[in-house]
Parts: sequence; C-alpha cells; structure tokens
Amino acid sequence: MKYILLITIFLSMQGCTIKEAPMKVYTLNIHTDIKAYSYKYKDKIIKVSYPQSLKEKIGQNMQFSYNDVEQGNYQNAQWSNTLGQLLQGIFIQTLQQSGLFEGVTSYNSIAQEDYRLESTVFDFSHRVRGSTSDAIVSVQFSLIDTNSGKMVKNKLFSYVVPTVSTDSKGYADATNVALAKLSKDLIAWLAM
Repeated sequence: MKYILLITIFLSMQGCTIKEAPMKVYTLNIHTDIKAYSYKYKDKIIKVSYPQSLKEKIGQNMQFSYNDVEQGNYQNAQWSNTLGQLLQGIFIQTLQQSGLFEGVTSYNSIAQEDYRLESTVFDFSHRVRGSTSDAIVSVQFSLIDTNSGKMVKNKLFSYVVPTVSTDSKGYADATNVALAKLSKDLIAWLAM
C-alpha cells in the first residue's frame, strides 16, 4: 500500500511541471537601399572591424532599464546572434549596398584594405519609464587610413526611437528603425 501511494504521488507530480515561456529571438534587419552618389572611394577597399563596447558586453542579451542606475536583461527574449556580429553584418550590408567603395570586407578577411571602419557601441538598450519606452542606439565610427595609420574622421551617431510597446518586440522593432536611420546617416557622413 505504501508503494502504491508513493507511485501515485510521483505520477501526479509529473503533470505539475513548471512551464517557462518560450524564448523569443529577434534579429537586426534593415530594409533600406542606400545608394551613395560619391566617387571619393570608388577604387578603395574598406574593412569593417568588429564593434567594440566601452560599457557592457555586447552579447545576445537584450538589455532594458527602468531608471538611470539599474539595468537588466530580458529572460525570455534575446538577439539571434551576438550584438557585435549583428551590427557588423548591418554595417557591411549598408556599405555594400551604397556602392561607395569598390569592395567591403569583414575584420577577419586577409585582403589588404585601404580604409578600416572602426565602431564603438556606447549604448544599445531599451529604456522603459512607466508606460513609455525608447530604443537607444549610440555608436561612434572612426574611418582609418590603413596606409598612413591616421584617423581620417570620426563621429558619434545617437538615436532615441519611441517604441510601440514596452516589451521586447517593441524594443526590437524600434531598434531596427534606429539602425535604418544610422545606416543612412553613416553613408552620408562617409560620402562627404
């Protein structure tokens, strides 16, 4: 009788497992076809360096904050790849579509480049304040002449885009809007 009671309890507990919400995975994807009408770099190759971060690790976590001091990561949502790889892909795609350079390579290419585009991520997060929220994107770019080793120019691009909702989907959608703006501004800046 004792064994039957233990088996009954064990089998009834099998149906009481805690179910977690499924993981939502978001990606960075811009839908812009940016063309540059400048011939400044038409015969030059540019290498896009892997983005660096001064504040936080740029992994797959989607970060949010409810105030200026504390921050957290979404538990059931993440980026589809590390943020550095996603951003590098966006920057390469933007430069290739623009036609500004003869060729665009990634940082691990062995091809010799004329210029290198370095980027530093200052902020890439979801700022939630009550019922309103914003996607924050702040990236500094430096264009380096690899023949001389000198910086040609650098610029900080910062965007605050309101989200439609205060959840991870609203954040991902607004981030893609910010990156579309950044891509257009990056090409315009490089073409000057």
